[in-house]
Amino acid sequence: MLEMAILGLLKERPMHGYELRKQLAQKLGLFWTVSFGSLYPTLKKLERRGVVEKVADDGDDRSRRKQEYRITAAGERDFLELLGALDPSAYEEERFSLRLAFFRYLKPEIRLRLLERRRTYLEERLAQGERSLQRALRLRADTYTVALMRHGVNGINNDIGWLDELIATERLRLSEERVDQPDNPTPPPKTQRGEAQPPVIRSPRPGA
Repeated sequence: MLEMAILGLLKERPMHGYELRKQLAQKLGLFWTVSFGSLYPTLKKLERRGVVEKVADDGDDRSRRKQEYRITAAGERDFLELLGALDPSAYEEERFSLRLAFFRYLKPEIRLRLLERRRTYLEERLAQGERSLQRALRLRADTYTVALMRHGVNGINNDIGWLDELIATERLRLSEERVDQPDNPTPPPKTQRGEAQPPVIRSPRPGA
């Protein structure tokens, strides 16, 4: 997950390690935090794989924090592949939130597919939560336990409503793109000079 986040940020512009950590905190700090202890080893790993590269290296260890990295063409391909992956873990909280932060790089049909599968995942969680809540009520659980469970169910319902809005937006965008791009329009016939001929209007037959 950290690899995809680093590639996504470097896709925007080259950054050094300190700036990467700052951007990760600003964009993804609500979901998880990153330390230098995990950031730099991951950068080195990505560099060995050839998906990121140093912009310049003066060989001074003291300037490591100022050493800029940029994404390579191979990194661009890896990032889009990771971002659009439809594995089951893609719809879990942290992974889905990370993908959503970079949704603008995906095609509308892939965004729509990810949103719909996330919605299905939440519907399953909602059903489980409602069953657990009903069981707690039957067993006369304490007030605070019931309140916490209701809070969880309400939160999932809110997330589903939010996803419905995003899904509706993506469907509208897809429908507009299909209208703007007609399927294989037939070009008019051309004259010897390459100019389009006007349509031939045939006179009706007598008695028709």
